[in-house]
Amino acid sequence: MSVDLVSFGYNRNQIGTGILHIGVGNFHRAHQAFYTNRLLEDPGQKNWGICGLSLLPEDERIVKPLQLQNNLYTVTVCGRNGNDRAYSIGSLIDLIWAVENLEAGIRKFADKQIKIITCTITEGGYNIDRSTGEFMLGKEQVQHDLNYPDKPITVFGFVAEGLRSRMKNGAGPVTFLSCDNLQHNGDTAKRVFMSFISAQDKELAAWVAQNVTFPNSMVDRITPATTPDDTKRLNEKNGTRDKVPVYCEDFSQWVIEDNFIAGRPAWEKVGVAFTKDVSAFETMKLSLLNASHTILSYPSFLSGYRKVDDAMHDPRFERLLRDYMDIDITPYVPTPENTERFGNRSVSDQISRLCADGASKYPVYVMPNLIKMIRDHADMTRVTFSIACYRHYLKYRVDDKGVSYEINDPWLTMEDLRLIESNDPIDFLNLSPFRSIDLKSVPGFVEVYDRMVQELKSRGVLALLETIVWKT
Repeated sequence: MSVDLVSFGYNRNQIGTGILHIGVGNFHRAHQAFYTNRLLEDPGQKNWGICGLSLLPEDERIVKPLQLQNNLYTVTVCGRNGNDRAYSIGSLIDLIWAVENLEAGIRKFADKQIKIITCTITEGGYNIDRSTGEFMLGKEQVQHDLNYPDKPITVFGFVAEGLRSRMKNGAGPVTFLSCDNLQHNGDTAKRVFMSFISAQDKELAAWVAQNVTFPNSMVDRITPATTPDDTKRLNEKNGTRDKVPVYCEDFSQWVIEDNFIAGRPAWEKVGVAFTKDVSAFETMKLSLLNASHTILSYPSFLSGYRKVDDAMHDPRFERLLRDYMDIDITPYVPTPENTERFGNRSVSDQISRLCADGASKYPVYVMPNLIKMIRDHADMTRVTFSIACYRHYLKYRVDDKGVSYEINDPWLTMEDLRLIESNDPIDFLNLSPFRSIDLKSVPGFVEVYDRMVQELKSRGVLALLETIVWKT
């Protein structure tokens, strides 16, 4: 079934770039750029176009096709009722690939038109030691940027050099808005960037303290990776030739603390909520959507599923998530998510994407609520099952159907890898993502976990899952 393409109604030649965004991936293009595209229809909001800034060599696969398309692309919003809508997005006015043009990227920070710097660098991109919560200054790439500030290779060095250029140019205050899935992401961004800047340049650190604000925000929209088959399918459906299309669910939410030192877009006109404190929204989203994705990912992947919607149409996994939300999360987060979002056939997210970077996801999404459950002596069966499946996924790298796979967990340490290789399952509980609490000392946890580890190996995921979800 074909889908009509909704075009934007503004002249891009009349749009100024007031936002510099670091990390032009699918989520940014389906979320922040999507909202901004709608806002630019307002004649009074013409100064809030986006200049994208991509820092990594692997970004070429998105940057080059976008540049060939004058930075235009399409977003297909997939309705749960089967009614999809496609949109032409024009809010990405400019796009700089720092690998190719480092100087242009630095200069853009010093542009007086830029009032907001936003970023999507992923949960693992903040270089935080999970055992201490501190920024890791000792990392080799970080040390390079501390010693060679004019040749940055990390986002921290790049932002520092850019802000230094802004300070010297007298370009004025600026807001740094994180759009990553982290609790108190603005506070986290301030801590890590200020840690780096303070170690590199005391004068700049003093300037940033007075001239940069870091509001917290909460973002939510399921946006899968786009495969070549997806590109073909979307273009055929939309009647387009987009080399880098995006598709996403029909649900979207963005909540931001209203702390913008240099002005901001009127995003509230297009559905963004501004608040004094995002904590309640963050807790609800991270503990429900993101934690549920993590709980679902490893057992469903190991059982042979590769698409989220396929797994969610299996009543065993649907029951696992519903019980996790209703029993494990609702006592701490009073507004439950609708699991219908996960079963949206049109979105069809890859489970492998949800499995990626578990070392960064468990500490943020699962462990905070687990600590509360331990405090309240709650039933930990489903979370224990998740952790046992995570170990099985990392250690054996073959699913229950005999299909081998590669893991993508870049923030596992050398010590973590040693613990994964250990034949003693209890060693796995010392993994860095779990260090916010000593799971080995939790009454009853080790016994249940050890039993699940053995059953996963002998009986497989689905046999164990059935004893969990169908128990009376």
